[in-house]
Amino acid sequence: MAVSLTGRNFLKLLDFTPEEIRYLLDLSAELKAKKHAGEPHRYLEGKNVALIFEKTSTRTRCSFEVGAADLGMHAVYLDPSASQIGKKESIADTARVLGRMFDGIEYRGYGQERVEELAEYAGVPVWNGLTTEFHPTQMIADVLTMEEEFGRGGMRGRKVTFMGDAGNNVGNSLMVVCAKLGIDFCACGPAEQMPDAALVETCRAVAAETGATITLTADVDEGARGASVIYTDIWVSMGESAELWGERIRLLSPYQVNAELMAKTEPDAIFMHCLPSFHDRKTDIGEEVYQKFGLPELEVTDEVFEGPRSRVFDEAENRLHSIKAVMLATLR
Repeated sequence: MAVSLTGRNFLKLLDFTPEEIRYLLDLSAELKAKKHAGEPHRYLEGKNVALIFEKTSTRTRCSFEVGAADLGMHAVYLDPSASQIGKKESIADTARVLGRMFDGIEYRGYGQERVEELAEYAGVPVWNGLTTEFHPTQMIADVLTMEEEFGRGGMRGRKVTFMGDAGNNVGNSLMVVCAKLGIDFCACGPAEQMPDAALVETCRAVAAETGATITLTADVDEGARGASVIYTDIWVSMGESAELWGERIRLLSPYQVNAELMAKTEPDAIFMHCLPSFHDRKTDIGEEVYQKFGLPELEVTDEVFEGPRSRVFDEAENRLHSIKAVMLATLR
């Protein structure tokens, strides 16, 4: 039976079957090929989408706006000061208003319950651009990037290791997508930064059906050994207090992705990062952390980030194609 996601929300990958995720991956690759070939694909001409951003973004905003334009749609961006959602107007009321004006709604912000409530009342597809718990659009882009390296379906049975703050929204979502697609997942970091135990058990139940494994370890050697992908993220996430830097540096410095760590992986292993990254001092925060703690590089060294095994900018580009696939699949 052909997969159809028309009218569906895209809130977290636990809601989707492996076949449905496969469909989104293949559609992403198809749309990327059309984009690179200069082939028009305005399949959603005349539709309108609202983009609610309670947390600012570079890649997510640009991907939704450019993707909407490529598909023939008009996008309206609502920044943190341009919407009354949750302040002067409830999420439910906002959803019912926007759902009568727009064909789809993107939300990027805080707790997962906010995007879930938006979806409950909107009456049109709602897409999760990032919440505290999950980042599902990032995962379609990530697996697309992996498959460009290892072949379509080529990640099955390979190992993906998330180094560092494995309990954040990217670590959570990476564990979910790996479990769904039969990819071995390893969370490597301190016990304080591991995924929620209930989510781990849910993913292990999924993995038991797909042939994947879920491993949690504090041992860097174990995490790196046999890995085809090393993935990391910044140590203090958007919305968290800057006062956390000292504690996170103490906890996570042993999990910095550097040349020594990459040497312990598979010979063809690649490095991935959802960005932004503090791999040098060329940002305000990077310089502030250096001045306070004396560290010129944080979650990844510049040598690895800029090195031949890095796929971070392929991964960033793939946000566009994967987000376009999500919008097209749910709106056509």
